[in-house]
Amino acid sequence: MTIHFGAYGIWQPTALTTPAMATEIEALGFTTLWAAGPPVDLAGIDELLEATSSLVVGTSILNIWQGDPAVAAAAYQRITRRFPGRFWLGLGVGHPEQSSQFTKPLASLNSYLDGLDAGGVPVEGRAIAALGPKMLELTASRAGGAVPYLVTPEHTRLARAALGPGSVLAPEQKVVLDTDPDRARATGRPRIKHPYLGLTNYTNNLRRLGFTDEDLSGDGSDRLIDALVAHGDAPTIARRLADHHTAGADHVAIQVVTTRHVTHPDLPDVELQVYDDEVFSVYKELAAALL
Repeated sequence: MTIHFGAYGIWQPTALTTPAMATEIEALGFTTLWAAGPPVDLAGIDELLEATSSLVVGTSILNIWQGDPAVAAAAYQRITRRFPGRFWLGLGVGHPEQSSQFTKPLASLNSYLDGLDAGGVPVEGRAIAALGPKMLELTASRAGGAVPYLVTPEHTRLARAALGPGSVLAPEQKVVLDTDPDRARATGRPRIKHPYLGLTNYTNNLRRLGFTDEDLSGDGSDRLIDALVAHGDAPTIARRLADHHTAGADHVAIQVVTTRHVTHPDLPDVELQVYDDEVFSVYKELAAALL
């Protein structure tokens, strides 16, 4: 099975993404839509694929604590029978601060992958949101690639070395289209602080990348925000995104951040970006610079 992700895609919350949005994103030239936080039965993914002609949809991510892997495997089979070569199942272990079920992440993920194996999900049809060395090692042996979240090009370089040349590497990168650095940081900082600076999986990974306790305290240092949120005009952001490719990424998932966000009952701990004319205009400018 070959999936053509293209160089750049758009990351959006599944709960706030409609078929009409997917159609608009595809029309701009983006080849992949990353659906964040889907339910275990992957409800809604079929409609996004049906509304588009060649758009690839990947989950980034399906939390393994959301339900039985047999349900996810059956949903994978349902989707890929209808839309072969257009769906990738991205998985993650979540965070101890957000799930009462969280325990032994490596063992739990291995068990979940066993369930997917039993349900006929091929290794190359799934990805893992791998951050640390052990999770990257597991990804190299039991998945078709990695979809790391909240990372820098330095992490991309380390991940490529750990995964080897055969795995697909598709990191996520937040962007703010604003040429005023102070204003751009003010826009991006709340989306970094909450919830990510309160989640140990992320803060431990950021420490491995060289950020200090001072960087991670309070609202996050300017150095941290500048590393995690690419900002500037569209050509400047395009160069920042290209740094991931230089470091070994096959694809970059772009998450646009503006000042407008909401919470959703399905994801109460995460502030979700509102899809509106402002966001679409950012997509349009980025498409002109990137595609």
